[in-house]
Amino acid sequence: MVRLPLTPAEVERGQRLGALLRRARGERSMLEVALDARVSPETLRKIETGRVATPAFPTIAAIADVLGLSLDTVWAEISRSERGAEPAGSGRDARQRLAS
Repeated sequence: MVRLPLTPAEVERGQRLGALLRRARGERSMLEVALDARVSPETLRKIETGRVATPAFPTIAAIADVLGLSLDTVWAEISRSERGAEPAGSGRDARQRLAS
């Protein structure tokens, strides 16, 4: 299977996800969080550093649960643009998609 290169937006989203998880982890060790979420510490490290910009949904759900983050909070944080634009899936485009 050939993986397509990540877009700049996907890379930025991965970096925002990593930053969010690092902030939420606070003083807890990466090892503790990873084991509680049943993911490898290496996986968590790669996500936190942005090396894995598009992790699997169950992985993020497990880590978010351990950190006490709702998936809505995670999505809102990673979907926002650095320029302050509306998050993906909001606004007029989303309303038009829902109306059709």
